[in-house]
Amino acid sequence: MAELRPGAQVRGPFWPEPVRILQAEEHGSVWRLVVVGAKTGRYFGERWLGLAELAQLSLEAAPAPDFSGRPEAVFLGLEAHRIRLSHQFDPLHALHVSLIDPLPHQIDAVYFHMLPKTRLRFLLADDPGAGKTIMAGLLLKELKGRGLVERVLLVVPGHLRDQWLRELREKFGETFLVVDRGLLQNAYGRNPWR
Repeated sequence: MAELRPGAQVRGPFWPEPVRILQAEEHGSVWRLVVVGAKTGRYFGERWLGLAELAQLSLEAAPAPDFSGRPEAVFLGLEAHRIRLSHQFDPLHALHVSLIDPLPHQIDAVYFHMLPKTRLRFLLADDPGAGKTIMAGLLLKELKGRGLVERVLLVVPGHLRDQWLRELREKFGETFLVVDRGLLQNAYGRNPWR
């Protein structure tokens, strides 16, 4: 029974559908088969078959490969995977996916002082106009690209709130929920941080 090999497809009265062989072992006149359903992928486990039962099996032709998928979906999936891994090959990934022209001190702060730290919790405090929004956006993009952050809490002065929201949206494509006194009062009994 050389036809009973992994990958072969057989039909028999022991299973409700044609099955694909995962493992096939011969033990004298008895065979041990581990199979899954060819159509449903359902695992049927192992079955020991003697000569009389083996005679009831019929070998089925393997179905032809189906290439009728949507090429656009495949391309988008591959592109998403490429982007997800891009930070491993591009040490300045966030710079290349953002609409900014950073200054040298911003690159130095983010890539040589913040990202190498093991605990990524920072207070960005600098002179007005020194680019704290850009540094925060770069750090956020890098951390999200590396899968190291899910949620972020930004605490900014009230008079700069709209500026930060606008710049992070326009330059980095990031949107945030503003949690202020009004939201906290309206969210009585609910946790606004989830």
